[in-house]
Amino acid sequence: MKATAFAGVFAVAAAIGGASLAEDGDTLSQVQERDRLNCGVNTGLVGFAAPDANGNWSGFDVAFCKAVAAAVLGDPSKVDYHPTDGETRFEMLADGSVDLLARNTTFTFSFDTGRDFDFVGVNYYDGQSFMVPKSLGITSAKDLDGASICVQSGTTTELNLKDYFEANMMEYQPVRLTSNAEGEQEYMSGACDAYTSDMSGLASTRAAFATPGDHVILPEIISKEPLGPVVRHGDNNWADIVRWTLYALIAAEEYGVTSANIEELSKNAQNPEVQRLLGANGDLGEMLGLDNEWAKRAIAASGNYGEIFAATIGDQTPIGLVRGLNAQWTQGGLMYAMPFR
Repeated sequence: MKATAFAGVFAVAAAIGGASLAEDGDTLSQVQERDRLNCGVNTGLVGFAAPDANGNWSGFDVAFCKAVAAAVLGDPSKVDYHPTDGETRFEMLADGSVDLLARNTTFTFSFDTGRDFDFVGVNYYDGQSFMVPKSLGITSAKDLDGASICVQSGTTTELNLKDYFEANMMEYQPVRLTSNAEGEQEYMSGACDAYTSDMSGLASTRAAFATPGDHVILPEIISKEPLGPVVRHGDNNWADIVRWTLYALIAAEEYGVTSANIEELSKNAQNPEVQRLLGANGDLGEMLGLDNEWAKRAIAASGNYGEIFAATIGDQTPIGLVRGLNAQWTQGGLMYAMPFR
């Protein structure tokens, strides 16, 4: 689920013309002209982005795609979801196949300073961990010396794994994979002793097992994995739209704007920040090339950040994730929206 640290990705992106597309094109106009948002998501991670038997996508990442579509197209259903793996996602973003990547890439120095891609924020703070069969009796990552470990290739997951074992003077045998689906299959077949990925991804994978209780996620978090939306470098207005859509969802939770009360607050809110957020006052939409109710539509699509979290991956879902670092800044977390003024 993380950004590759391999410099070759940048060369590939440049070769296929991603930079020129961003410089010569206006992503907002392209999206509005086709009347669809092309959103790059995971190949299938329950709770985050996964299709049902009828091909209908749902999850935390899907909700963000819907929010952006609602903001710019007025309809959260006008999204085409494009599964991307650790290697294809960057090519697809660079060549214009997708308009944005939704939370399947780690915000790292290499990508933020690379000429082809820009992160517009963080919508999930994560960290890498390990999952093992409970039957092995392993309770710590320090017990994995000599183990075979399933890991997605071309990712920072792979590099973090190498660093962790070197730092702890342990040996391991990597079993390299191309996708989470392959990782799940290999892990369940016994091809590796442990599976390493983002902790949230491991929780999602475990929740899909027939007997989730037979598998343990070890307590060690071996990396920082700030995950967030990514757009092509060079189209500043589109980056602003995606960035402030994310902030709108976060701010809505902070100010108590929900899918249930948004209509009432858009008419009667006394807080000037909420008035500006919902378009009842000011001209923030005009600054983005949108109307003033863009953020109101984004929030109404699936609810505020907290509503989306609770409905898709929260502690009352099979994924069972607590807010932790992803709680609002007022509640001890890191979620913080810039002011709407």
